[in-house]
Amino acid sequence: MKKRMLSVALSAAMVATLLAGCGSSAQQSAAGGAATAAAGSTAAETTAAGGAAGGSTAAPASDDKTVRVGVICSLTGGSAIYGEGAQNAITMAAEEINASDSEYKVEILNGGKGVDDASDAKQAINAYNSLMAEDPSAIIGCFFSSVTLPIAEQASKDNMLLLATGATNKDVTLKGGTIFRDCFIDPYQGKMAASFAKEKGWTKAAIIYAKDDDYSNGLKDAFVENAEANGIEVVYTGECTTKDTDFTAQASQVVANGADFLFYPCFLDTVPLLVGAARDAGFDGAIMGGDGWDGADTSGLEDSFANCYFTNHYSSEDTAPAVANFVSKYTKAYGEDSLNACAALYYDAIYMMVEAAKNGGGADTASLVKGMTEMTFTGVGGTFTLDGNGDPEKSVAINTYDNGKVKWLMTLSPSGEQS
Repeated sequence: MKKRMLSVALSAAMVATLLAGCGSSAQQSAAGGAATAAAGSTAAETTAAGGAAGGSTAAPASDDKTVRVGVICSLTGGSAIYGEGAQNAITMAAEEINASDSEYKVEILNGGKGVDDASDAKQAINAYNSLMAEDPSAIIGCFFSSVTLPIAEQASKDNMLLLATGATNKDVTLKGGTIFRDCFIDPYQGKMAASFAKEKGWTKAAIIYAKDDDYSNGLKDAFVENAEANGIEVVYTGECTTKDTDFTAQASQVVANGADFLFYPCFLDTVPLLVGAARDAGFDGAIMGGDGWDGADTSGLEDSFANCYFTNHYSSEDTAPAVANFVSKYTKAYGEDSLNACAALYYDAIYMMVEAAKNGGGADTASLVKGMTEMTFTGVGGTFTLDGNGDPEKSVAINTYDNGKVKWLMTLSPSGEQS
């Protein structure tokens, strides 16, 4: 915590020197900002007040009350469905905020469009640099840990606020005091997966993970760490890569080692291939993944996805007002195909920027960092408070499948209790 507050102070001093006159600093402390966030209006309330037709992502007239946000997301390749959801969500959130009576407005840089990271670290840095040339107040992104980590390192050097969305690797926010996120972290997600397996009575786990992916490694390590404490024996650990298309050998080992549970912490593009291979090998046990499964194509494998599960940041079937309002507006405007957790996280991120401006007393970077520190926020992803590292401790939705369709099974609170 001391490290973060020191970084915030240094950030404020540097930005005030370089950008004098661009925005006022907060007069309240970070603790006071957190209290204001807890007592003030929530994102759900703001959403209800906003959303009027005719909103815009363009910059309002009063620039000292405008949060200039650069957005990075995956718009091409196998994960483009995530970027589509992100783009729709930031557009919707900005239009709602700018059409409301909010004191602070939002401008999405790059003409209101997210910049493509192509799920590639080098491309992500290029995207970050292109946005930095537009003098942002903050950067939002990315959804993948492997592309967010180098951005976080550079943003910390630049004293730029980065709000990561979906990058669950624990090291992301440890890069510096200006780095935050609105998603849970891999150790937490892996712990919840192990707790769920224990609750279901599965005792022999197999793991297949992508050795070339930070996200997959982090979830694998977290699950292994928590398996023994939950009475689960890891009977087989197999490797793959993010480019593999044949899982026959690994699937046969899962069966040969007598596993009743298979943990596959990889992304949606390979999930159908893995599930199909496991079922073809004769594995009829449970298969589970992380939030990277969200949006996986189950076409032609509807029966194979029975007894499959994944942890996620929210469920569109949740009846909470903030979720129901978001889902209703999103599906009306964009349909259901791109309604995923990525969309929800980017949507909340835009509202968090406005909340940070309120807490910090300004739309400049230093004020936003102060306002984001220890923020308490309510949105589509629930109510959470950012800890000293800038990470939220939040509930985890457990989803399953019914005839190939994702179905909300339960939500586990941070203490592991079912809700």
